[in-house]
Amino acid sequence: MSGKLYIVPTPVGNLEDMTPRAIKILQKSSLILAEDTRTSGVLMRHFGITVPMISHHKFNEHETIEPIMRRLEGGETIALVSDAGTPAISDPGFLIVRECRRRNIEVETLPGATAFVPALVNSGLPCERFCFEGFLPQKKGRATRLAELAMDTRTFIIYESPLRLVKTLQQLAEICGNEREASVSREISKLHDTTHRGTLKELVEYFTVNNPRGEIVIVVSGYNGKPEKKQHRNKYRDE
Repeated sequence: MSGKLYIVPTPVGNLEDMTPRAIKILQKSSLILAEDTRTSGVLMRHFGITVPMISHHKFNEHETIEPIMRRLEGGETIALVSDAGTPAISDPGFLIVRECRRRNIEVETLPGATAFVPALVNSGLPCERFCFEGFLPQKKGRATRLAELAMDTRTFIIYESPLRLVKTLQQLAEICGNEREASVSREISKLHDTTHRGTLKELVEYFTVNNPRGEIVIVVSGYNGKPEKKQHRNKYRDE
């Protein structure tokens, strides 16, 4: 009889967001697959979890899947965690779940922390329909994807690094229009959890002089069907 794979969300910041059930599942597992065993080790020690861990991340997941499948087919209970949040949401996890599906191995995903949901709700923008984009392509395909998002009528969500935040906001303002409503959340559930709301132009101005730190979630309102106002430069204006 095959074992079972549990997908276990972990806190994106505050350790108190760890659920009692998640702790229980990790404690009873025979093996924990961790994106980074050093990062997850801090969490495991905090909750007194002593189950063996091995690395399972985007650089080795193709090689580690087969040995893991053999253990699951042998009847073991295995848990997958990422550094923070829900595995497979902009983190490793999809490949192993797909392989379990192919082999009829049971998978159960626990509900739990993920960064984009609180950022979306906290933005004050419509959230009954939304598009989660995750990280944008850095080069090839980026402009095309931004153009598609600009015309989407749903609120859309982007993950970004603090080093690229201003550039991304500038690109969004150029293609969506300066007056498009948006918000930027950082360090969700951590000590310096903050959300700044305004137009894309206002957010560009704010973060140009206030260097952001930590994990960033950008939420942008959807296209409302009206032409965006473009800023025209007066070529006769004194420089």
